[in-house]
Amino acid sequence: MGHEYITLDDEPRGVRVLTLNRPDRMNSWNAAMRQELRDAVEDTALDPGVRVLIITGAGGRAFSAGEDVSGMGDLTALGTRGFRAHARRIHDVFDTIEAMEIPVIAAVDGVAAGGGFELALSCDFRVAGDKARFVMPEAKVGLIPGSGGCSRLVTYVGRGRAKELVMLGGTLRPDAALQLGLVTEVVPAGTALDAARAMADRLAAMAPLALGMAKLVLNTCADVDGETGRRLERLGQSVLKTTEDHREGAAAFIEKRTAQWQGR
Repeated sequence: MGHEYITLDDEPRGVRVLTLNRPDRMNSWNAAMRQELRDAVEDTALDPGVRVLIITGAGGRAFSAGEDVSGMGDLTALGTRGFRAHARRIHDVFDTIEAMEIPVIAAVDGVAAGGGFELALSCDFRVAGDKARFVMPEAKVGLIPGSGGCSRLVTYVGRGRAKELVMLGGTLRPDAALQLGLVTEVVPAGTALDAARAMADRLAAMAPLALGMAKLVLNTCADVDGETGRRLERLGQSVLKTTEDHREGAAAFIEKRTAQWQGR
């Protein structure tokens, strides 16, 4: 099915590139774009042929400016209960990105603001051009980040820096984001997608089931005590031990050749 506001490109080695394609509005989303993003993310999560997902924005000026302000009146008209139901649908998209058992890379050139910043936070890795900017402007319009911008941000950068960004509306630049561990790599402006592709190639060369299990266990370990985390590690390892990929990986290591992963 065709899309109006996003593009999907399947590249070699199971890499899929999802591009937010509304550059005239800095890739901010309206109702149709939100639905297209939801459908594309859900389809990707279920597609066994995809090993790595890259999310980026068209035009070079912005990864995404988040919710299109011109459409916020429609959301207000929903009322408080309706708005919360709508917000849950947005949360579900970001939660699916965080939970899908493949690596997800945000390639950020230009501005990632509000919901766009929150979308990047839901990814596993963030590659940023050196002129990228991460901003939470919600306080300026009487709101707070409401799609993971508080809960995920405080996990990544700590309470103090999260308060600075959310309450003072500060701008986080790539070098500072790198020092905080929020960004994985900083590259020259305009090359974030190329760098994300290079990272995706590295990830696609790894055992896909192992990467998915690692992501699942690491995400869960962030919210549990150490002993529970180690139990999850043992459980995950016991599952991987029975896979064809583990047998292939062990054989390839011994035979000093490249493993041929099947994802089973």
